[in-house]
Amino acid sequence: MNKGYYAIIPADVRYDVRLTPNAKLLYGEITALCNEKGFCWAMNEYFADLYSVSKVSVSKWVGNLRDCGYIEVQMQYKEGTKQITNRHIRLSTPLKEIFNTPIKKSLIPSQIKVKDPIKEKFKDNTTVNNTINNTVNMGETSSPVVCEEKELVVQPKKKPVKRFVPPTLQEVIDYCNQTQAGIDPSSFWSFYESKGWMIGKNKMKSWPHAIGTWKANRIAKNNERRVTKSDSIKNGKSIQEKLTDTTWYGE
Repeated sequence: MNKGYYAIIPADVRYDVRLTPNAKLLYGEITALCNEKGFCWAMNEYFADLYSVSKVSVSKWVGNLRDCGYIEVQMQYKEGTKQITNRHIRLSTPLKEIFNTPIKKSLIPSQIKVKDPIKEKFKDNTTVNNTINNTVNMGETSSPVVCEEKELVVQPKKKPVKRFVPPTLQEVIDYCNQTQAGIDPSSFWSFYESKGWMIGKNKMKSWPHAIGTWKANRIAKNNERRVTKSDSIKNGKSIQEKLTDTTWYGE
């Protein structure tokens, strides 16, 4: 049953914070039905089918309007029973007075105190949708998504690679004198200059360290020569002894 009457929701109903949004919408529907007979005769089932809600929800909206004093509800029961046969809902303020009643400034909500319900609803829906989408994407259905914070890893700066610069002969001489290396700087410089300052297949990285290695090798070789010479003296015979040796004659 669809009526073609206009619905009226006055300012005091629209801005009454005690009323739920659906109760305010129901008030407008009641005013449309009151245009025909002066009262609304529709039962909860009619409004439930109209708005696709349960009769319990409609009953709460009607009670909300009645408790706030915007409607009057009159029940007609079947004789001798508590079965409701008819219900008449009348507006506490007749429609003619509603049309002629000016809007009170005190009923207009402050833009600072009252938040826009549409924006709040959109904000809530956006938050819920984002949470659901994130949960589905992560394969979870029962627990909220927790975003892990990633630490910013600062890569250490690479030290600049020093390029090897071959020394001059004078630099090698000065270094050997300062450190008392005890080597022939000319021999060292000439040897590595001929090798292109290579140590095996690798480019030399530090010629002062190479001087230290050169010195250590020279000391090791000298020690080895001394040991070899000493052993030959202990184990061998002198030339004079070999010439005058006659021990072989009696053999």
